Amino acid sequence: MAAPILLQASSSGQQLNGQIELLEDAGGQLRIADMADPAVQQRFVPAAGKASVGQSRHPWWIKVSLQAASDAPRQWWLEVGSVTQLDLRLYLPNGTGAWQVRESGQRVNYQRGRDHDYRHMLFKLPELGQEPLTLYLRSYDPAGNSFPLRAWQLDDLTQLATEENLALGVVYGIIAALLLYNLFIFFSLRDSAYFWYVLTTAGALLMILSMSGHGFQYLWPNHPVPFWLDRITLPSIWGFCACRFTQTLLQTRSHVRWAHYLLSFACICYVLAITLEGLGQRHSAAWLIALLSLTSIPAALGSAVIRWRQGYFPALLYLCGYGLILGSISLALMRATGLVQPAAWNAYVFPLSVAAESILFSFALAYRIQTLKQERARALEQADREKTARLAHIQASSEELKSAVELRTAELAQANQQLCEREHALQHAAFHDPLTELPNRRYLIEKVDTALADAQRRGESVALMLVDLDHFKPINDSYGHDAGDLMLRSIGQRLREHVRTNDMVARLGGDEFAVLICGADAEAHTQEIAARLLDELARPVLYGANRLAVTISIGAALYPQHAEQFAGLYKSADEALYKAKQQGRSGFVMQGGDGNLSQQECLQLDVLKVPSGLL
Repeated sequence: MAAPILLQASSSGQQLNGQIELLEDAGGQLRIADMADPAVQQRFVPAAGKASVGQSRHPWWIKVSLQAASDAPRQWWLEVGSVTQLDLRLYLPNGTGAWQVRESGQRVNYQRGRDHDYRHMLFKLPELGQEPLTLYLRSYDPAGNSFPLRAWQLDDLTQLATEENLALGVVYGIIAALLLYNLFIFFSLRDSAYFWYVLTTAGALLMILSMSGHGFQYLWPNHPVPFWLDRITLPSIWGFCACRFTQTLLQTRSHVRWAHYLLSFACICYVLAITLEGLGQRHSAAWLIALLSLTSIPAALGSAVIRWRQGYFPALLYLCGYGLILGSISLALMRATGLVQPAAWNAYVFPLSVAAESILFSFALAYRIQTLKQERARALEQADREKTARLAHIQASSEELKSAVELRTAELAQANQQLCEREHALQHAAFHDPLTELPNRRYLIEKVDTALADAQRRGESVALMLVDLDHFKPINDSYGHDAGDLMLRSIGQRLREHVRTNDMVARLGGDEFAVLICGADAEAHTQEIAARLLDELARPVLYGANRLAVTISIGAALYPQHAEQFAGLYKSADEALYKAKQQGRSGFVMQGGDGNLSQQECLQLDVLKVPSGLL
């Protein structure tokens, strides 16, 4: 039988597990009244410093004997440092041979399970004297029985609580700040990695609050801890989100498929653990979570190493952060299974690891966003290069295009300019004679239609002159087509020089030209231009040592006197030209100038002479 624990004046905060005794209650049949049985007392064994017996389906009894030294205070407080214990009962002697029972743990609300407002279970002991006081605790939690015991003076405990709250508050603040920061980024980017990071961090924060006791103290103090907030569900939620975050950040589906499948299997098992906890199978759920470390941890570490070796830098940050978490989780599992005893030094490992991991994961996400931006920029650049290459192929321009936007813009502008020039050249070729560069018949027809419409609107006249070269064929026959071409170009140039700028000269084909004269004085100006042309176009053209000379015949017709459409106007002018040639060539004839009517005028007159049949 262990000797009573002697509490001195300086014993505040002293650990008691080194001098307590333990008894495993197989089948859970023992009651407090059975403790008086010597056979039961003989079954108690020294704890030898144990503060945890791991996962067990059976309750455990803890026997504690205390007495105060003569100079020690009489009033003491007993702290049970396990905040996630499912069921804990304290039996205190009431001095009459009976026992006072105090219930605590997660099956009762926060106030009922404590004698003082503190995150751990805390009980006020009867006053201690020279005689030993023996008390019993009954611990039951299939997920892990833990009972680190300390004796306190309330003032010392209050000071310790202030320091603990300050330290844990810093940890909570770091994690909450990172959570809110990355939540804002998620709403901005809608990136799935940020979504799972936020859920992982939120789950870790809830788990830390639960493990520290502050969650029970401040968030859900008025009710027993529900199964969705207990030591099985919260780690399962956090593990599920962490696996999904790992898959998303490290892109395991594309790069590490075996790890992706193992992490997906772990997610299914976490959901199964929550289901088992909801069905009351706490022991099986706890062991399932512990065994998941054989799949999820190797998968996460393996995929991080592989992605790091592939040159993915966020994998290194993940590896460092997950390494911290892995160490703290391993320590928590060993505490739960009793391989490592609860102590002050390992109580803060997990919160600190989560804070460090959240920072590293934030860096990894920031780098990932930078990587995504670079990939998007490269994709846009690649698409732009392909577009530019297609344009270059269509425009038959350069074989290589630089990636700079300014150069591509300049090249595109140059290509557009060339296209406009080609279009202008095609349009010019379609409407101009290639030999004389004068407008051709097609252009003349369009111009005449416009000129007739304008003249009709303004009440003006339009004159069409047809100019034909006399004796041009002998030049071709005697001197060749080069001489004839030179003569035609010279005649075309002289025609342009001796008409007004708003008049138009056109080559109709062969040795026939046309002049379109518009304006109020079109008829008078036609007479004047004809006289000049007869003199100027008869001047010889030098062809080497030869002087080539031709004469011209000119016929003209007026709108609306002789015709109102181009076809009629052209026919009337052609008739006048024919008359000029009949009169001996080298002359000018205006339709109707000799007193004769044109065919169209005769036709109109005949129409007027036809009886209407109304008289």
